[in-house]
Amino acid sequence: MTTTSAPTSDREKGTAFLPRFDAQGLLIAIAVDSTTQEILMVAYMDAEALAKTRETGLAHFHSRSRGKLWLKGETSGHFLRVQETRVDCDQDALVMLVKPEGPACHTGATSCFYRKLEGDELAPIAG
Repeated sequence: MTTTSAPTSDREKGTAFLPRFDAQGLLIAIAVDSTTQEILMVAYMDAEALAKTRETGLAHFHSRSRGKLWLKGETSGHFLRVQETRVDCDQDALVMLVKPEGPACHTGATSCFYRKLEGDELAPIAG
């Protein structure tokens, strides 16, 4: 898996998977429910998390606060089973279509995006 040295044309128009990690070695990963299309969560992946996700079919991320690999659902049992991974044009962000096995948010909400901005306040999203 090559990372940053590929020519732009290869990365943007080619067929090779050439993920472009940022200066911290991370790329954005967005988990979307494969059935409802609801955005569940946004996290980061490093090369290890990406490799483990591809190997196991379960979403792994890089925990920035703990500085280590994190298997989503490891403690809660609320795994995200990856059905498909989509890659953006410059290969620095992923959208993973997943089958969630329970709430995606650590608060117990189905999605981490359970509030909306109304003026200067947050209001729950009815759902």
